[in-house]
Amino acid sequence: MTQVPPNLSITDNEAAGQYEVQVGEHLAILQYIRRPGRVLLVHTGVPEAIEGHGVAAQLSKHALDEARARGEEVVPRCPYVRAYIDQHPEYDDLVARELERHSLG
Repeated sequence: MTQVPPNLSITDNEAAGQYEVQVGEHLAILQYIRRPGRVLLVHTGVPEAIEGHGVAAQLSKHALDEARARGEEVVPRCPYVRAYIDQHPEYDDLVARELERHSLG
């Protein structure tokens, strides 16, 4: 089993449209689509070998903190990110409620 450090170094791979964290040989990601004034958080992927260690939570927190710093609204299309926001109401103000119900182009 791979050891997961408590504070991961998360990078923004803008070319790939994803936040990334390398844990040993494993790459965990949170994919996004950025639009003017908002970011759609679409998929969190954590390899099975490092699941259950808070990696997805750290990626979600990082993405939400980045959105706040950029002044962006968030559309949480990823079920994990939606659940994270539900459990951390301090991020609820970032959610673009009217955008959740409509398709974004």
